[in-house]
Amino acid sequence: MTPPHFAFSATFILALTGLVFHRTHLLSALLCLEGMMLSLFVALSLWALQLDITSFLASPLLLLAFSACEASTGLALLAATARTHGSDRLQSLNLLQC
Repeated sequence: MTPPHFAFSATFILALTGLVFHRTHLLSALLCLEGMMLSLFVALSLWALQLDITSFLASPLLLLAFSACEASTGLALLAATARTHGSDRLQSLNLLQC
């Protein structure tokens, strides 16, 4: 495994373990999801440049646009949760209280 492949794999795995084990606050979960998306973006763009596929260069931009939409939706949910529940702790959220 080359060093760039190891770096992208380690970044994705660290963000995934952060998402699995540190789910106390909604903001930390959103930051872990953003780290996963950014590592996928960098890996996908470098993969397309390495293979010199010009038709595949639009895919990283679509992934980046999806990541920006996910981040804005997550921040809107964070603001709404903090306004209604008083905090962003995931243990205080209940799906039955709509």
